Amino acid sequence: MELKEKDSVYIQSFKHDGSLHRTWATGYVIEANEQRIVAVTDRALVSEADGRKWVTREPAVCFYYPDRWYNVICMIRKGGVHYYCNIASPSLVDEEAIKNIDYDLDVKILPNGRIIILDEDEFRQHSALMHYGKKLEVVIRQALEDVLNDIALQKSPFRHEEIDRLYHKYLRLLKEDADTGNEEKWKKVKKSVDVKRRGW
Repeated sequence: MELKEKDSVYIQSFKHDGSLHRTWATGYVIEANEQRIVAVTDRALVSEADGRKWVTREPAVCFYYPDRWYNVICMIRKGGVHYYCNIASPSLVDEEAIKNIDYDLDVKILPNGRIIILDEDEFRQHSALMHYGKKLEVVIRQALEDVLNDIALQKSPFRHEEIDRLYHKYLRLLKEDADTGNEEKWKKVKKSVDVKRRGW
C-alpha cells in the first residue's frame, strides 16, 4: 500500500515474539515519502494487548521512519507539546497498516525540556524472556543514544515549530475535506482546535 495525504491508516505495534502489542484504529496521513510517514491521531481508539481499550485525549502528530529504530508521538496539550519516543524497529507499510516492533525503552520529553527514560526494567525482562540477543541489544541501546542526541541537537522532529507547522497543515487538510464533502473528519476535531493551541 502506498500512502498519500489524507489517507486513513491503521497502526500496529508488535513485540519481538510476534504478539500484538498495541493498535491505533486510525491515523490521518499528512505526509508520506521515502524518508518518513507523518500521521495525526485525534480521539483515536487504542487497543492494548491485554484487551483494554481507550481513546486518545488530544491530537498527536506521529512520525514513523523506514530507517530509524524509533518512532515519535508528539501530543499537543494545553501546556505545550509532550514528546513520547518509542524505541522500535523501523516502520514498514503493507496492505493492512503501518507496522513496527516495540522494544520497550521509551523517552519522554516534557514541555519544560525535562527528559525521562522509561521502562528499563521491562527491557531487561523482555530481552531475557524473548531472547533479543547481544547484537539486537546493541542496536536498541544505540537507538536510545540516537534519540537523546537528536533531542539535544533539536533535530527533526524535536522542534516545536515543526510540530506547529504540521498540526496546522492537518487542520488545513481537514478543512479541505470539509469543503469537498468529507465533513465528518472536520467536525471530529473542530471543537478542540482553539483550546489545544493556547499553551504553545
